[in-house]
Amino acid sequence: MNLLEQELHYPLGNTLAPVGQTLEVAEGVHWIRMALPFALDHINLWLLKDRIDGVEGWTIVDCCLDNPQARSQWSEVFANCLNGLPVLRVIATHMHPDHLGLAHWLCAHWQVPLWISATDYQTAKNLIAITPNHDGQQAIGFFKSHGLEDESVHDALRDRSLQFGHMVPALPGQFVRLYDGLSLHIDGRAWHCISGYGHAPEHIALHCPALNTLISGDMVLPRISSNISVYDSEPESNPLQMFLDSLDKFAHLPADCLVLPSHGKPFTGVHQRITQLKHHHAERLADIMTACPPTGFTANDVLPVLFKREMDAHQITFALGESLAHLHCLWFAGDLRRQLRPDGVYSFTPSVATIRP
Repeated sequence: MNLLEQELHYPLGNTLAPVGQTLEVAEGVHWIRMALPFALDHINLWLLKDRIDGVEGWTIVDCCLDNPQARSQWSEVFANCLNGLPVLRVIATHMHPDHLGLAHWLCAHWQVPLWISATDYQTAKNLIAITPNHDGQQAIGFFKSHGLEDESVHDALRDRSLQFGHMVPALPGQFVRLYDGLSLHIDGRAWHCISGYGHAPEHIALHCPALNTLISGDMVLPRISSNISVYDSEPESNPLQMFLDSLDKFAHLPADCLVLPSHGKPFTGVHQRITQLKHHHAERLADIMTACPPTGFTANDVLPVLFKREMDAHQITFALGESLAHLHCLWFAGDLRRQLRPDGVYSFTPSVATIRP
């Protein structure tokens, strides 16, 4: 356990939800853990005891990717963990494939609605509509304008532009909108929606005061910082500042609130973790300002400043988005200036106010 983790408390220790089973972590709240085929090798899903219109059953929170392994594991949960009761609704905290991929299958299987923010539903719908002949030129052109000339990374961008539709092949045709401040009544208890920005278009976390429990999705994770990136579809965005501002929306939670993250183990210490996340990004921003030469640099030049490890082409596509998120945060704050060079590449230079004599 690293020093930052020592500031947090893991009430379950090293106990993990068993494969194909659930583990109750709060009254009526059950943990499901499923494998992912990525470096981040798992996702936590949640099964909540519920009652809707007098019918007793379950609410699912987050879905996993659409792949045979996840479908099989869900089938085991259905057979062994529902006590003969039906699923009544499916909630997705946000539109990323590990959270939304199987929503269409789960909703069709149980003939129930999907609950998700409208922004994430429509964004996912647009990404699914990208056709196989899509060549990724917009993304490639965007990355080129920030200094990336590596053809292997361009190929990875072409692949990435189609990956969403492979992992989220369909969506239910209808949805129920989640939004900030909405209260869901789940098994007679209020779960308050808390919107978050920067990681996803409109991420929804769920807080239940009666259980002193937060389903944090990807907004507050115990070991890692969520990916915060600028994308070609929204090239002038400031997602890092949006993410940092969103963290303030969790400040009212009790210090001993049980946090149920999408990755990692359930923990308490939400205020400490938010402080850690803010400090982490403040350090990265300071690193960029220290490294920035008077002549300026590109987002591609920033990669070795922020990422000390070797990365493959696919990892670089995400890393460049994160580099841009940090540069844009400094640019919007006035610490950096952005200029378009004659070669069509954007360069970021220290603003006059930040240049030290």
